[in-house]
Amino acid sequence: MIPAAFGYQRPSSLDEALRIIGSDGGAKVIAGGQSLLPLLKLRLGAAETLVDIGRLAELKGVRQLSDGRLAVGALQVRNRGTVGGAIAHADPALELPACLLALDAEVVARSAKGERTIPIDGFFQGPFATALRPDEILTEILLPAPRDDAGSAYVALEQTASGYALAGVAVVVFAGEGRSIGSANVALTGVGDHAYRARAVEAALAGSDGSAASIEAAAAHATDGIEVASDIHADSAYRTAMAAVYTRRAIEAALARLT
Repeated sequence: MIPAAFGYQRPSSLDEALRIIGSDGGAKVIAGGQSLLPLLKLRLGAAETLVDIGRLAELKGVRQLSDGRLAVGALQVRNRGTVGGAIAHADPALELPACLLALDAEVVARSAKGERTIPIDGFFQGPFATALRPDEILTEILLPAPRDDAGSAYVALEQTASGYALAGVAVVVFAGEGRSIGSANVALTGVGDHAYRARAVEAALAGSDGSAASIEAAAAHATDGIEVASDIHADSAYRTAMAAVYTRRAIEAALARLT
């Protein structure tokens, strides 16, 4: 397929890019293009102007903040796509949103009017929908400082051809007294219409003894309150069952890495 005609601009600075998208309601930002270009070619999306930010040095690199957090530039390359682009695209089956939710990350967004920091919990609002405003560009992802009392893991049942998750689970567990679990962050992708925190699982894990029985009981709540997706790859009943199975496996893997 050939996309509909569009204009193309390659700004030389972030400020220039922000001015363009702030004044052009039909503009779309492109960096790696791994997600956007196929949509344009299939005419599932359209743009009056593509604003290419892929060469902006301001959006590259990783740095450590004074409080120990890591700031990851939006143009950090992940295969042919970029980290920022993948998050802004918000595919319901992408693994990164779940991982960032489990890490309690934050997103930095900038417009010509200023900058704001958005908690990742609440950033994903629906399929391919985020809290970013039309005139904003995602510039950085902020990751919390490493902790010695935490273990993490991501496991997924993937669709064989695409590699996208039918049920993907990211978990961070924090040690409690003795061998107990103090608290846990649990996030799922590929199950609902966007990645989400499984609060009922987290509540069940908090203060538990980390036994096989307690983990299985907690994992059974993986889809509480969620309208589970059903499509040609897996129906809702199968996804619900696999969400519980892979939540259990992710919790076990995270606990095994807890030192």
